[in-house]
Amino acid sequence: MAINWYRYASPATFYPVAGRLAPAFGALAAIFAAAGLWIGFALAPTDATQGEAYRIIFVHVPTAWMAMFVYLVMAFWSALALAFNARLSAMMAQALAPTGALMAALALWTGAFWGRPTWGTYWAWDARMTSTLILLFLYLGVIALRGAIDDPRRADRACAVLALVGAVNVPIIYFSVQWWNTLHQGATVSLTAAPKMASLMLAGMLVMSFAAWFWCIAAALWRVRAIILERERGSAWVAALPETNLRAA
Repeated sequence: MAINWYRYASPATFYPVAGRLAPAFGALAAIFAAAGLWIGFALAPTDATQGEAYRIIFVHVPTAWMAMFVYLVMAFWSALALAFNARLSAMMAQALAPTGALMAALALWTGAFWGRPTWGTYWAWDARMTSTLILLFLYLGVIALRGAIDDPRRADRACAVLALVGAVNVPIIYFSVQWWNTLHQGATVSLTAAPKMASLMLAGMLVMSFAAWFWCIAAALWRVRAIILERERGSAWVAALPETNLRAA
């Protein structure tokens, strides 16, 4: 039986679907986070070079990955919103911006605490650090731009353009350690080479990455439900929703 995916492009149709999926992804995020933290902080061995300080990678690396990935997903939804004038796509892009900003902020914060015992400083104008800081500013810029424009449709278009222009920064972050001589270490995990870390370290980092991924999905789904209700509040289907559903969103 074929699934009519276009049906879910309607906010009215997607709203209950998001309500069913968000708790499931939230639960997966909690389970994977508990498992990842146990592996990373209780089972993984001490690093021979960095000692116990390396364990911050179990938070730093997943949040840094997600900061880049969420921005690309936000740019994807923004492109759909511009190309097809799709309201739900613009709402999804809007819902992702605060989550991506949080991931970028956590990546910078944990990176600073990792850098102090490793490099002797909390911050250096390193290519990867600086480009990640620009990524955070791009997220905040999208959020601020939307708040500055009263008309939601005009705000959708303006934020979509900014998100698409800013997407060029993501490959700069990823390849910065190859293009420039930086303090930041190169990739520890690669699809074309063997891992440069113990198996338990790698397992903990990957499990925590899945936790961050599931949490970002859950947060975006919960937030898009609130955005749908706010922007569709004059619609008959919103008026017909039970009061409990409105409070839960």
